[in-house]
Amino acid sequence: MSGPGPRVSVLIPCFNAGPWVGAAIESVHRQTWKNVEIVVVNDGSTDNSLAEINRQRSDRMKVIDQPNRGQNAALNRALSECGGTFIQYLDADDALEQDKIKSQMLRLEQHPDCIATSTWRVISTSASVDFVDPAPVKTGPFGERTPVDWLVENWCDGGGMMYPAMWLTPMEIIRRAGPWREDLSLMNDTEYFTRVVLASRAVLLCPESLCYYRKGHPSLSSIKTARGWRSYFTVLEDCVDRLLAAESSDRTRRVASFLWQRLANSCYPYQRALGLEAQRRAELLHTDRLYLPAGRSYNLVSEIFGWKIARRLQVLSGRH
Repeated sequence: MSGPGPRVSVLIPCFNAGPWVGAAIESVHRQTWKNVEIVVVNDGSTDNSLAEINRQRSDRMKVIDQPNRGQNAALNRALSECGGTFIQYLDADDALEQDKIKSQMLRLEQHPDCIATSTWRVISTSASVDFVDPAPVKTGPFGERTPVDWLVENWCDGGGMMYPAMWLTPMEIIRRAGPWREDLSLMNDTEYFTRVVLASRAVLLCPESLCYYRKGHPSLSSIKTARGWRSYFTVLEDCVDRLLAAESSDRTRRVASFLWQRLANSCYPYQRALGLEAQRRAELLHTDRLYLPAGRSYNLVSEIFGWKIARRLQVLSGRH
């Protein structure tokens, strides 16, 4: 059954997420914003995911069972099958607090040319989501940011979360941003939501809105293969170009340099050539150095002997 107000399509790609996909779907069924449809794409799962999806099936759900084509292809398929005027993405191992969509929709209805972001909490692989938790504590400011302001703040330490569940986006902006790039793996959500952010007028900050991010099991973001590192590099090329095209200033070049420095530090010495090229690009953009939360010893060694030696010692000590 549908409720009043614009329809929100919740898009869930699923590959071998049997232990969690039921809770993800249940969190959508419990939303206090009632005009919601759910589109689940079972992307060739070989576990019990499809059975868990069907166990939660309702008249508000559309289930698509397809051979495995990858997360981004599954997301594009879900987009092509949905009918909402607003889009909520949800990974099959994550979940939404019951007022998440409603609190964001109440603001987006007044600002249809904007996108909304939320607070998020990390939960472990084995944790169950307590759907009767009291309202979450407000952990940040209300208000809004321009797209460039939001990206600069989010990337101030060379990283920043841009994962799917935190956003609620008008379909008009989704269309403007374009489809998910199916050639990407690692950091695919950063590339996509950078386009979405820059396609909006502003980012609405909704700290009273909450979603749950599950960690502690293998996922697309944790797979660091040669293909994954190349995907990460490609994503930064695109994101840096888009940011500097929107605003080329000292602050945007500084955070762009930090993005490259974090990649250099992460992939070196595993992908040595890629790491050195990332560092070269960082130095072309800005002279400020990114100090990583790796401990005083690491930063001291890096300061005296250079970041490459610091990274090699870090890897030898068992820290990756």
